[in-house]
Amino acid sequence: MKILSGYILASLALLSITGVLFLSVGCTAPDREGFAVYLTKEDIPPAQMPALSHVDIAEQPVIAMDDIITYNAQTHELKLAARAYEAVANLDVPVRGRSFLVCVDRQPLYWGAFWTPISSMSFDGVTIWKPITPAEPYIVTLELGYPAASFYKGNDPRDNPEVIESLEQAGKLVSP
Repeated sequence: MKILSGYILASLALLSITGVLFLSVGCTAPDREGFAVYLTKEDIPPAQMPALSHVDIAEQPVIAMDDIITYNAQTHELKLAARAYEAVANLDVPVRGRSFLVCVDRQPLYWGAFWTPISSMSFDGVTIWKPITPAEPYIVTLELGYPAASFYKGNDPRDNPEVIESLEQAGKLVSP
């Protein structure tokens, strides 16, 4: 009887310790979303973005990690799943652009604008051009400036180490 009650006490202690460890790990594990592209929560125009010190992101990303098939760090091309490519192609993008935020784990790292290739307005930031016609493979590119890189001003944020690390950890990073 003494052996049986010792066994029961040891089992209960082990079960309690396992439960505490499981709960503490479950409560403190971060929700790691990784790389994602979000619209701004208030749909802030690109012309107003530089004046703001804080911008909230929309509830859901336009491009999430699960939407990305590959990311080429040399060309900054995102090869997307068809549904994500269609979401970008169907975005309402005015000729003055539509702001986005590049985030890792929902933390904004840099901003840019979706831009329509029919715009006659130039832009000096990072752009993702709205696809006009469907084309396979489904690729969008983080470009500098519009209509050409010569319109870009400032340092290139696309090589952000957090972005690259996030894409590499997810197995999405490719070399040309």
